[in-house]
Amino acid sequence: PKLSVKVRDELVTFGIPENLEVNEKGILGGGEHLSPEKVNELAEQLGEDLVFFDGRNAYEAKVGHFKDAVIPDIKSTKDFVAELDSGKYDYLKEKTVVTYCTGGIRCEILSVVMKNRGFKEVYQMKGGIVRYGNAFGDEGLWEGSLYTFDDRLTIDFSDHTKLIGTCAHCDGPTKEFRNCQKPECHQLVLLCDPCYDKHLDMPCKHDREIKRNRDLVG
Repeated sequence: PKLSVKVRDELVTFGIPENLEVNEKGILGGGEHLSPEKVNELAEQLGEDLVFFDGRNAYEAKVGHFKDAVIPDIKSTKDFVAELDSGKYDYLKEKTVVTYCTGGIRCEILSVVMKNRGFKEVYQMKGGIVRYGNAFGDEGLWEGSLYTFDDRLTIDFSDHTKLIGTCAHCDGPTKEFRNCQKPECHQLVLLCDPCYDKHLDMPCKHDREIKRNRDLVG
């Protein structure tokens, strides 16, 4: 019933709109797109010489990521530029890197940022984790659940998804992101069922991963 169109400097906020070139086909200078099938072929061909680089916020990777992926310690997309400029990933500049994110949008920019900083061979996963998971389920190189930015919070690609998340209180296995119900907190954290049931009686020792500005999720 109502359409709103807004102009933004960046579709995903890396904070570097002046460093990006865009034409009618999209962002220029990014990594070559690889289909899920091509990703598997490249992984089989290169083995340990292929590096998966997570293009999401670190909390998303707590419940799922590609096997042996490099997961930057960032809390928001804006942190990527400083993280790459820090030099901690310079050892990857001579390796073959495949960037991935939820649907592939963030990697359109991330791959440009990496190539502009001397990473020589950078690819991006076409369609992101969603397309890969739909193609291979849990029989490929992906492990765990996928964090989503809606009220589902996580989705699985099969009925035998590997549980890799850990509860912020007891370190037990879980994939459940919950809002801490304490008035001073209200942060979204990984909590197993038993700890969530009694978390109001426990101190908030968890990392504050992300603030939710919507209705609380039980």
